[in-house]
Amino acid sequence: MAMADLVRPARRGLMLILSSPSGAGKSTLTRTLCQRESNLDLSVSVTTRPRRPSEIDGVHYRFIDRAEFDELRRHDDLLEAAEVHGNGYGTPRKPVDAALSAGRDVLFDIDWQGTLQILERAREDVVTVFILPPSMAELRSRLVRRAEDAPEVIAKRLGNARDEIARWSVYDYVIVNDDLSTAYESVRAILVAERLKRVRATGMAAFVENLLAEPTN
Repeated sequence: MAMADLVRPARRGLMLILSSPSGAGKSTLTRTLCQRESNLDLSVSVTTRPRRPSEIDGVHYRFIDRAEFDELRRHDDLLEAAEVHGNGYGTPRKPVDAALSAGRDVLFDIDWQGTLQILERAREDVVTVFILPPSMAELRSRLVRRAEDAPEVIAKRLGNARDEIARWSVYDYVIVNDDLSTAYESVRAILVAERLKRVRATGMAAFVENLLAEPTN
């Protein structure tokens, strides 16, 4: 049989969740994964927080007001929703369901609150990764170097970081981001392995049946 005639078994997509305290590197890892990995869609969350100068509406987040956010939540149109630093965040449900059914993977850049909600609703579809900073001092330095938040906002993020880090044991995988390239390769290895899990290969039974029926001479 020619390579062009090979029929791969159908598979259901997975949800890959990256979480970390602000400044630990999940946004950079998310961006790198989206640039380098095929068959991977970024879940664009809605948020009520103000847009940063470097952000594009509809790309990094969809920026909405509190009234619209509450309406989405009330009608159960969010797969998860959370309050972080006084702002609302949430993931629209329909685009995610459509991607998974089509065999595409969906990447999430969300916090532990949203992660727990998604785990409760769709545990078999979810792979969770927590990114840790190498030290609290380095975490503070990264937030300062980012130069996107006022000093009082940085202080608030650092104050919440300890509570966020304490949730590390909820996650399937934990990575210390002391080197971005190494951290990326670790996340990529997780994605490759999880894509090959038997439970995700929805067409594998038929594929194996056909394989066994083939003559060997």
